[in-house]
Amino acid sequence: MATFEQVRQVVGDVLQLGDRTANLQPDTALLGNIPEFDSMAVVSVITALEDQLGIFVEDDDITGETFETLGNLTAFVQSKL
Repeated sequence: MATFEQVRQVVGDVLQLGDRTANLQPDTALLGNIPEFDSMAVVSVITALEDQLGIFVEDDDITGETFETLGNLTAFVQSKL
């Protein structure tokens, strides 16, 4: 099962947040809050999660709510495992 730590690390790596990755918490807003988190980053994060955690994400699965917070993204990934 994917843990919050795994999802946080993937997001931090994809966005190249470096030391700022440790500051990400479940209630951290993603879209509109982290400048690096734009529409292209959404695609990159999904691809990295698929590759690293062995999940498959359909286009129809993705909603704005999924990327509202890091906790929402973690819950989404857990539902795909």
